[in-house]
Amino acid sequence: MKRMTVPPQETRGERYLHSIFIWGVALKAFDGFMEVAGGIALLFTGPLARFAEVLIQNELIEDPHDFIATHLQHALPVLIANSGWFATAYLLSHGVIKVFLAAGLLRDKVWAYPTAIIVFILFIVYQLYRYAFTHSPFLLLLTLLDLAVVWLTWHEYRYFKKHHVFPE
Repeated sequence: MKRMTVPPQETRGERYLHSIFIWGVALKAFDGFMEVAGGIALLFTGPLARFAEVLIQNELIEDPHDFIATHLQHALPVLIANSGWFATAYLLSHGVIKVFLAAGLLRDKVWAYPTAIIVFILFIVYQLYRYAFTHSPFLLLLTLLDLAVVWLTWHEYRYFKKHHVFPE
């Protein structure tokens, strides 16, 4: 990973914020990879669900009161019903965009900073919209992480633009 040239007058606080920025962006990249993996997994939900159903049935034949198998048996139809093309397309596109922007930020691409800020704000708006319906604490936590990454991205962009240290 290439690091931006840091001006000599950089303070310890700026180095600390830069490290948090790097970790935050790396976390967004990891989240993006996980979304891509989830989207790919949803593509194969039908065949995987049928395979899991066979395994569950075999387990229930051996032990009709198996805790895990009985719970999976009830959850499987819900998983199959909710694994539509929208969810697959959403996870794949959302994940690819995050990975692409994170790669641009970690490689110090000037265009990535304002683009990431705008895109992550749009993600935040959508997440808040979804939160209004789901009240999911995970979604709220993800939104707070996104807000922190947006602020750190804005701070990095402003700092390096002020000191003219973006690579050409």
